[in-house]
Amino acid sequence: MKQINIKHIASLHTTTLNSLAFYEQEIEILKKRLAEIASKNTGHEVSEGIEHFQNQFIIHGEKIDELKHAFHSNLHTLEVQILETMAYAEEDSLEANEQLFDEYLMEETLLNELRHEFLRFSAKWM
Repeated sequence: MKQINIKHIASLHTTTLNSLAFYEQEIEILKKRLAEIASKNTGHEVSEGIEHFQNQFIIHGEKIDELKHAFHSNLHTLEVQILETMAYAEEDSLEANEQLFDEYLMEETLLNELRHEFLRFSAKWM
């Protein structure tokens, strides 16, 4: 059976939660830049782009909230299991932890792609 130190998992969760907080702040900055673009451009083409990015920022903001909640919940579950058994966590909880981290990595990739797409859009319309 594979053993993982809870301190390692807690550290990984802390790092991940800090990254999610960073992405949350970044989305807020991008929203402000989008509002600036919207105030300076009123054409149909730019309106479609603005709506697209508004929707994407909402979707990714919700995903960040879901991930934050899931990471807090997962860490709590692991801590309870380790305290109850005095050393071990259930394998399905560890697998859930790995799956959750994979979800985070996918969201991070999507957010980076969205940021680059937005930067190209803003360069065109600023």
